[in-house]
Amino acid sequence: MKPNHNAEKTKNVKNAITENKGKQSERKEEKRLRAYFVRLFGKYDIRNETQFVIFGKWLIFIVLILVETLIFMQHLDDYFQPKGWKIFIAILTVSTLLTLSEGLKSFVITKGKIRALFYTIDALAACCFMFVTGGVLPVVIYMLVLTEFYIGVDDTQPRVVILCFSACIYIASYFIKALVPVADERLTQVFMQSLGGCIALGVHFVVVNVALAFYRQFLRLDKALTELDERKRELEKAYEVVAEVTALEERQRIAKEIHDTAGHSLTTVIMQTESAKRILEQNPEEAKSKIVAANLQAKHALEELRDSVHLLSGIGENATLKDALVGIIHESTDGTGIVIRSEIADVNVSSAKYRFLCNTLKEGISNGLRHGGATAFWFELREENNRLSFLLSDNGAGVDMQKLQTGFGLTTMQQRVISLGGEVSFASEQGEGFEIRLFLPTDKAQ
Repeated sequence: MKPNHNAEKTKNVKNAITENKGKQSERKEEKRLRAYFVRLFGKYDIRNETQFVIFGKWLIFIVLILVETLIFMQHLDDYFQPKGWKIFIAILTVSTLLTLSEGLKSFVITKGKIRALFYTIDALAACCFMFVTGGVLPVVIYMLVLTEFYIGVDDTQPRVVILCFSACIYIASYFIKALVPVADERLTQVFMQSLGGCIALGVHFVVVNVALAFYRQFLRLDKALTELDERKRELEKAYEVVAEVTALEERQRIAKEIHDTAGHSLTTVIMQTESAKRILEQNPEEAKSKIVAANLQAKHALEELRDSVHLLSGIGENATLKDALVGIIHESTDGTGIVIRSEIADVNVSSAKYRFLCNTLKEGISNGLRHGGATAFWFELREENNRLSFLLSDNGAGVDMQKLQTGFGLTTMQQRVISLGGEVSFASEQGEGFEIRLFLPTDKAQ
């Protein structure tokens, strides 16, 4: 019993292997057919109307040949009947003529008035099929020829004209085939047959034209979506550029705030320590006071530096502009020996102008101390004629304006005041100090 069991098991394995090979062979054949059709039609992009029309004409041409082949097969037995060969030769002639006309019209002569001749040949060939064969195949021939015309014409009016013309030819062909005179019943039968064909042509007209309308609407929507995608990509690129510019501007703003706040405070520290060093031996108590003030100023500079790094202003957000400017003046005069007289109007400004005016005052005082050796300043801020007037002058060494080279601080000041819609000017002479005057529009004027 055991050997028989093994033999049966071996047989089942062989059958399974054979069956598996058969399935693999079928799958390979299916893949070959699929690859063939992909090569045949895969190169046409239906999103391109021109390629879609070419694809449609190829499809119509192939279906036309298949229909003609079916007509041949219907009348194949007639060839062996008495005088049946004449019908067979007529079908062969008409099919050849129609195939040549459709091929030339679809793929060779795609434009020009000569195409009308080919459409005439198509109409005559379709009529001839009415006489030599019956059934629905002649109507299918009509539909194929009309479909090729519909997909090649954009306007509806020519399509309607061709439909009416084709229907008239179709009806006339039926009545000519019936001959005259005939009985009423025969005429009724011919009329019903021709009417059925005309209804089929009408339904075909509606279906094809509705499908073409949907297709062209699809093309318009696809084009709109493509344009939207392109604009989206352009907007994304623009957004990236804006983000880069914004980041650059923010870095420049931070650099300016560090320069204006920490730079100003450190300049004050240097002045206080230098003053303390000069009087250390003569007046130790005053020197100690200056060193303590310098220490406090250094701590304040560190706080301002941290605030700037974290994109925060070095000025208290709740302080008014006047209080903030007065605070800057006190920081600059405490323990330094310099004098700053001021006249400051209490005005309300935006946060951007708030920071700009505070930083400009710090920059002006710092420059006067470092570059001009100034010991006294005059500062005023007034509002007149919907404009803010800012003036800072010192008694420093001054500079020849012909040789003035604006550094980072003054250059940034010029750029910033222009971005705020204002204007700035500098004035100086050798030994006559330095003056900064700028005008900004008030928030009410903007």
